[in-house]
Amino acid sequence: MVETLGDILPFAAQKYADKTGLVCGGRRFSFNELEALSNAFANSLAAAGVSAGDRVTLYGPNSWQWMVGYYGIAKNGAVVIPVNALLTAEEVVFIIKDSGARILVGSTDKVAPFLDMRASTGLSQIVAWGESVPAAAASFNRWLEQGSCFFTLRRRSQKDSGAICYTSGTTGHPKGAVQSQRSIVAAAKGMALMSTRTTIDTVVSPLPCPHVYGSITVNTAMLTGSTLVLLPRFSEEGVLGAIQEHRATIFDCVPTAYYYLLAHPNFDAYDLSSLTRCTVGGQTLPAAKSREWTERTGAPVLEFWGMTELAGAATGNPYWGDNKPGTIGLPMPGMYCKVVAVDDAEKEMATGERGELMIRGPLVMDGYVGNEQATREIIRPDGWMHTGDIATVDEDGYYTIVDRKKDMILTAGYNVYPAELERVLCIHTSVALAAVCGVADEAKGELAKAYIMLKPGASASGKELVEHCRQRLAAYKLPRAVQFVANVPITGSGKIMRRLLKDVDDGTRFVSERRETRPT
Repeated sequence: MVETLGDILPFAAQKYADKTGLVCGGRRFSFNELEALSNAFANSLAAAGVSAGDRVTLYGPNSWQWMVGYYGIAKNGAVVIPVNALLTAEEVVFIIKDSGARILVGSTDKVAPFLDMRASTGLSQIVAWGESVPAAAASFNRWLEQGSCFFTLRRRSQKDSGAICYTSGTTGHPKGAVQSQRSIVAAAKGMALMSTRTTIDTVVSPLPCPHVYGSITVNTAMLTGSTLVLLPRFSEEGVLGAIQEHRATIFDCVPTAYYYLLAHPNFDAYDLSSLTRCTVGGQTLPAAKSREWTERTGAPVLEFWGMTELAGAATGNPYWGDNKPGTIGLPMPGMYCKVVAVDDAEKEMATGERGELMIRGPLVMDGYVGNEQATREIIRPDGWMHTGDIATVDEDGYYTIVDRKKDMILTAGYNVYPAELERVLCIHTSVALAAVCGVADEAKGELAKAYIMLKPGASASGKELVEHCRQRLAAYKLPRAVQFVANVPITGSGKIMRRLLKDVDDGTRFVSERRETRPT
C-alpha cells in the first residue's frame, strides 16, 4: 500500500517493472531503472549522514536527475524542499536558512554560487549534476555509481513531513508550506481518480517539477504506471511535437500554455488525435478557450484547482462525470469546501453568491515552517483553511473561482474581478490571451486595464473589445484602457503575474487604437 512519498517508486517498480516510466532528455527509463537509481542516491545520502527528518533542498530544471533525487530523498526519509529553478541564489539562500536544509542537490549551474557560502548557509554537503562538476561539490553521477541499487526504505508515518514547498513570496519573503506524507500521496491519488489515469496513458508535461502542479503530475504518473514525457520547459513546438511523436493521451499544463498553443500558426498541422483528455490548473482557463481546445483536438480540458498549501489539486472536474468548463469542479475525495462572506468566515453564502472559498481535509498543510502567526492567520482552529480566492458554488456542487481576493479591483466602491473580465475578453475571436489589472485613478480609486495578445494575423481595436465586454458585463466592470502586447509577465510555473502588468510599458493604448500582433 502506498502511504508515503517514499512508497511510490517501490510500488511502481514492483507493479510495472520494465515498462517505460519516464522519457526525458533523450533517454527512456523503466520503472525498475528509476527504482535502482533512486535507491543508489538514497544510499549515498545515508552515507553522507542524512537521517530521517533531515531537510534536503532540490534545485534544478526538469530532468531525470531531478526525479531520481526527489525519490531518493523521500526513500531516505528526509524532507524534500523542491525549489523553483528560476529563483536567484539570494532567494534560495533564504529558503535554505529558513527550512534548515543540510544538503543542497541541483544542477551545476544552480549550485555553483553556493560553494563559497556553505558555512554561512549551514550546508554540510552540495551535490551537483551536469558537466564539469566543481571539485568542491560532490558528483551526483558518482553518488549513483557508488550507492548500492538496493535500499531498505526508511519508514515514515503518514503524519510526518514529506516536503516543504515555498510560496511565490509576492508579499515579502516566501513561506514554507509543510506538506505531510499523507497530503502528498492523497493529492496524487485524487488526481489519478478524477482524471482516470492508467498504465495505458502517456502524459506530456512541461510543468516545472518543483511546483505543486508539476510534482503531482510526476507522482500521479509513477503511481498509475503511466509513461511520463517530461519536457525541460514549455515551448509550443516542443509540446506539440512531443504529443505527436509519443502519441500522448494526456497533456497537463497551465492556462497560458493553452493560450500560446491555440495561437500558434502551425497548431493544426500537428496530429493531436491521440489526446483523450487534458488538464489545466494554476489559474482559471476561460471557458471559451477550453471549448476551443476541445473543438480543435477532440479532447476535453478538465480544470483542477489547488495551492502550495494543499500539496496539489484539491478540486477538479471528473473525466467520468460532468465536465463544466470555467469551473474548478468538485472537491477531491475527503475534501470539503464552502463559500463564506469575505469579512465573516462564520457566514456561509447561498448558492451562486460570491464569497471566499474555504477548504478542509487531508490535503491541508500542517502549517508554515517556523511561522506560527502566519499559520494561524490562514488555518482556523476547526481545520478550515482560508484560500484567498473569491468563488461561487452552483446547485450541483461545482465551484467557480471568480478571482484572487488580492487581485480584486475597487472601482468607485464596486468590486471588479480581473478573471471575469479576462474570461469575457477571451471569447472574442481575435484574442489569444487577455490579462487585466487595476490602475490608479484619482476620481474612482482604480480602473480596469486590459493587456491583450492577438491571434496570428488577427486585428482588433480597443474600442471594439470594450464594446464586446459591454454586451456581457455591467458598465462599471468594463476596461477603461486596452494595451496590445506581444507578451505578458508570467511566473516560472506559467501563471500571469498581474502585479507586474503595469511594467509592460510601451505607452498606454487607449480604447480607440488598433494593432495587429502575434504571441512570441
